[in-house]
Amino acid sequence: MSYWSSVPARRAHILLVDDNIDELQLLLAALRGEGHRISMAFDAMQGYRRATALQPDLILLDVRMGGADGFATCRLLKADPSTAHIPVIFVTSSASVEERLMGLHEGAVDYILKPYEPAEVLARVSVHLVLASSKHPRAGLAAAESQPDIEREAGPDRVIALAAQRLVMSDLANVPPLPELAERVGTHEKRLSRVFRELTGRTVFEFVREARLSEARRLLAESALSVEDVALAVGFSSAANFSTAFRERFQERPSGFRSTLGGKAASLPRPSRSTVPLPMPVSGA
Repeated sequence: MSYWSSVPARRAHILLVDDNIDELQLLLAALRGEGHRISMAFDAMQGYRRATALQPDLILLDVRMGGADGFATCRLLKADPSTAHIPVIFVTSSASVEERLMGLHEGAVDYILKPYEPAEVLARVSVHLVLASSKHPRAGLAAAESQPDIEREAGPDRVIALAAQRLVMSDLANVPPLPELAERVGTHEKRLSRVFRELTGRTVFEFVREARLSEARRLLAESALSVEDVALAVGFSSAANFSTAFRERFQERPSGFRSTLGGKAASLPRPSRSTVPLPMPVSGA
């Protein structure tokens, strides 16, 4: 007998986010048969709002829904300190490896393919409830308390901004256009622009540019990549454009910066990509 089959199922509060209620009847019956309490949401943003209000033990989240998709919900959940600890299991009809990898990259703990066997869902739910409950009961609170105030006190606008920042930092070389970036965090271009300006004193474009230049400075200091490769790695279209932007920001060319550092390069701190605190408003930005 395996370890997991010997672990008794824990009764839990599960939030199910899916826009097709007809497909859920067998699953709902199976979950309730195990004694779980079920809450429902029928679109991505409703799912996020109910997760913040209800604080479920686990979330089953459909990927493809009308309006914003499940990825947008997951990004918001993981950017919000009040919900970041909740396990998310994606449920999808797509067999695409790329989609499954994207979901895991966004913070999901597992993937279930439709059509599914209710018994498989119950087993996976049981496993992740055990894993979540094995952590210190105050782990989520302790993690939240260790975050900067601007993250701990995150309201809806701050969560959107944090989710967008993390999405940008996850792949600086391929930052989506502003409308797509807004859609991928469950909002629209106008609101995302306003949120960034109000909370950071910067536009989204200015944030992306600063993030790229800061990462480029780190790569120049800590790696053996050529200036051309550094430029490409952080999303500049050419080494010439990168050199001009770098000189405007740091008052020296990339090659000059690298030669000035010499053996001191390794001492520069590497910025974390897992948590990107929102900067305070900058006057004159």
